[in-house]
Amino acid sequence: MLGAERHVVLPLDLRAFGGSALTAEIDVPKQGVGDDIPVTYVPARNTIFLSLALGWAEAAGARDIYIGVNALDYSGYPDCRPEFIAGFEKLAEIATKAGVEGAPFRIRAPLQEMTKADIVREAARLGLDAGMSWSCYDPAPGSLHCGLCDSCRLRSKGFEEAGIPDPTRYATVP
Repeated sequence: MLGAERHVVLPLDLRAFGGSALTAEIDVPKQGVGDDIPVTYVPARNTIFLSLALGWAEAAGARDIYIGVNALDYSGYPDCRPEFIAGFEKLAEIATKAGVEGAPFRIRAPLQEMTKADIVREAARLGLDAGMSWSCYDPAPGSLHCGLCDSCRLRSKGFEEAGIPDPTRYATVP
């Protein structure tokens, strides 16, 4: 739909590791974002995703890797912070043939310093259908967002603050 030249689906099941409400039989919290790293944190998830993207980028000759992490309106995951992105970029420079030979990679995180409302407004400006995106950590039957988890509540709040109708299909309206 976005005109990608190639779309690769790489089977990856992090449930084999567990350690998170998203990868094990642990209840997804519905009481709000706290000060501690929540149980929905998946151990090293963005490190794993970026590692796979780095391998693909190097093989394809690409030098820019994009990731949609957010460090403002989020649940406190350590692998969404600017220092993580900068650290991974440094790792890519020393861990790849391309990087060692002077063709470094750039890890781009364009949403990192945006609020959810900013992201909603940018999607609207670009003409993107935000209803095609997914945020929920505890989906309800019928491909519905639960409306109760931290991610659903942050998403809904972003649309409200942006003054843009939320196209998300929720089981329970946040």
